[in-house]
Amino acid sequence: MPVKRKKPSGCKRIVIKIGSALLVDRKSGLKKAWLDAICEDIAALRKTGVEVLVVSSGAIAMGRTVLDLPSGILKLEESQAAAAVGQIALARAWTESLSFHSIVAGQILLTLGDTEERRRYLNGRETMNQLLKLGAVPIINENDTVATTEIRYGDNDRLAARVATMVGADLLILLSDIDGLYTAPPHLDPDAKLIEEIPAITPEIDAMAGGPASELSRGGMRTKIDAGKIATSAGCAMIIASGKPDHPLALIEAGGRHSWFTASGNPSTARKTWIAGKLQPAGRIRVDEGAEKALFSGKSLLPAGVRELEGDFSRGDTVAIVTMAGTEIARGLSAYDADEARQILGKKSSEIAEILGYAGRSAMVHRDDLVMTAAREKA
Repeated sequence: MPVKRKKPSGCKRIVIKIGSALLVDRKSGLKKAWLDAICEDIAALRKTGVEVLVVSSGAIAMGRTVLDLPSGILKLEESQAAAAVGQIALARAWTESLSFHSIVAGQILLTLGDTEERRRYLNGRETMNQLLKLGAVPIINENDTVATTEIRYGDNDRLAARVATMVGADLLILLSDIDGLYTAPPHLDPDAKLIEEIPAITPEIDAMAGGPASELSRGGMRTKIDAGKIATSAGCAMIIASGKPDHPLALIEAGGRHSWFTASGNPSTARKTWIAGKLQPAGRIRVDEGAEKALFSGKSLLPAGVRELEGDFSRGDTVAIVTMAGTEIARGLSAYDADEARQILGKKSSEIAEILGYAGRSAMVHRDDLVMTAAREKA
């Protein structure tokens, strides 16, 4: 049975990862014509209603050309210095190319801890969602100026997959110097064949991963398969395609060569399964009948409907939401630490800033971070 594919224009939210070698030439620097072409593709997708996030490699590659660093492997401190220079140049390049289409770019630099620690994960996700809400395109990269060899992603394929799961994207596109997954490394085996559809990442598929093909890129097929595991298990489909031609997104839209990795579910379902079943509640929130009805109708949990709190939980921790009788009806990620939550329980959202001294979240648990664990009783 053929795999059902989506065109990029048929998606709601897309994360596009761009490899260093596509953006930067080791001798001449930024490939501006290519950048302008892909920004035109992004603008075309946005006109169809698609929200776009970009995970852009290239900071170290750009920085080393500006600083005229020698080819080969850089020392950690050299990489960090190159990133410091390159990040500024990269952000400026994206800003200028997107502004031609009246699109605002927003830079986000992440480290491993920003996606692995729940508190920072929520902050990063809120920033990205707010940028999208305001019509901007987030341009994301690993913060190579502070990341160390021991604590880092080390490649933007896996980072892009994490970003895709953070924002609930339904498609991740990895653009690099190869147009898909082959039965063997095509630069070594002339009989290697492109695998166009991958319904699941089996041990056989896993074994086909090769190594990096360019010194400007830390990621090879190995990291792309790892990214596929992260994305597809969270309900996000993935495409591996060549970014070498101009307008690579338009080529994918037109049916150009690529490998399609099928999602195991949908982003919302996968995320809520994770919340409901894989995390032990750190606390309990008891709600009144009005809040209970609101939750069953798909709304967020507001402080006004909260009556009691149990536990010493932190922001981002999983909490169980129970009725006045103590029956669990939902689980979700708390938007507040327990001590702050106790200060605002029963209060209107408009009072939060005055009570806490800062403008916090309007919801105690946002509906995007909440899953119902009990069926609603019939009247």
